[in-house]
Formats: sequence, C-alpha cells, structure tokens
Amino acid sequence: MNTKQLKNSSTATLALWLISVTIILNVYFSQTSVAQKETLPAETKPVVEQSLIPSFFPAKLIAFNPVELLLDDECTTESMLHPVILEAADLYQVDSAIVKAIIMAESSYNLMAISKKGAQGLMQLMPNTARELGVTDSFNPAQNIHAGVKYYKKLLNRFKGDVKLALAAYNAGSRNVREYNGIPPFKATHYYIKKVLHYHQYYQKQSVEGTI
Repeated sequence: MNTKQLKNSSTATLALWLISVTIILNVYFSQTSVAQKETLPAETKPVVEQSLIPSFFPAKLIAFNPVELLLDDECTTESMLHPVILEAADLYQVDSAIVKAIIMAESSYNLMAISKKGAQGLMQLMPNTARELGVTDSFNPAQNIHAGVKYYKKLLNRFKGDVKLALAAYNAGSRNVREYNGIPPFKATHYYIKKVLHYHQYYQKQSVEGTI
C-alpha cells in the first residue's frame, strides 16, 4: 500500500464509523431480492438491496465522503462494499467479478441474510466454516467477505482451478463433489452454478466498461 492509500485509509475508517452510527438512528433494509427464476435473461441486471452498513470495517479501505454517501440515492450496499471486495480478491488472488457474483447469488447483498440451513451473511458462511476461518461475527461484512473469498480460493486450489467444481463445492460441499467425481446431480447446485456464472458475466462487463 502506498502513502496516499495509507492516508486515505484513516478517512475511510472514520467515514464508515459515521455510517455505522447513523444506521442506529436510521435503520432501514429493503426487502428487495433477486428473483429466483429458472431462466436468467442475458441482460438481466442484479437487483441489490438498498441498505447502509451496520458494522465496522478494517482500516485498509478507499476513502469515502460519508455525507455524500448518506445523501446519495444511488448508493447501494454493493457499491459501498466494492473496496472490501477488491481488497479480499487481491489478497487471495481471486477474480473480483466472481466474488461479486457469489455474493449476489448467495445473499443478494443482504447483510443479515440467514438460510434455512443456518448459513449467514453476505457469502452465506455456515457457523462451523466461519469459526474455522477465524470469523467472530458472520454479519460483519468485511469478516464475511474475507472469509468467504479465502474459502472459495481454498476450493479453487483443491479442484485445480476448475471454477465450476469450486462453485459446486461451495454450494453442495467438497465431499459431494468428490463422491460424484464432478458436479453433484442436484438441481439446486446446477442452478446455483448457472446463476453465479450469469452474474459473473454481468460484473465482468461492468469492469470492462469502467462502471465500477
């Protein structure tokens, strides 16, 4: 990290702290989520929950102007988490677009998402997995994202860089991938992979166009 980034990091910490304090007084969470359809039109844009971040972040973030963020109607959880995602993707050498796609498929950027099986947060970490990854609060966005990316990278290495197998393991577990010697014959897992790859294309396009 260069000098300018170090200087910006303290500003980011303060900005996000102010946002966390403000959320106590202005709590609101949109119930908007991605429609669970069997088909995904090529031009479908992911729908992201509109919410502020009720949590604290590590210092290594790009500087924000908290006033602008709070007044910006276009400000979404996704845009606010962008620096954290880039940081985690860079740390574990993972494509940031696939990280965003996994988050969208798992939780639609709902910070407080909990699945029927008990998976928690943005990247839907199971409690045992979260503990193994050193997570103390699965609903802390920074902890959740860093742990989720670390876990995905571990699966990617385990399956020799095969993205589909890594995603299958993320969804259905490594044991099932090994048992079936490939993607398990579960409809939900096949749909999950299709959905993640669809969102991956969307975020890659965003990156190329410079809209993020």
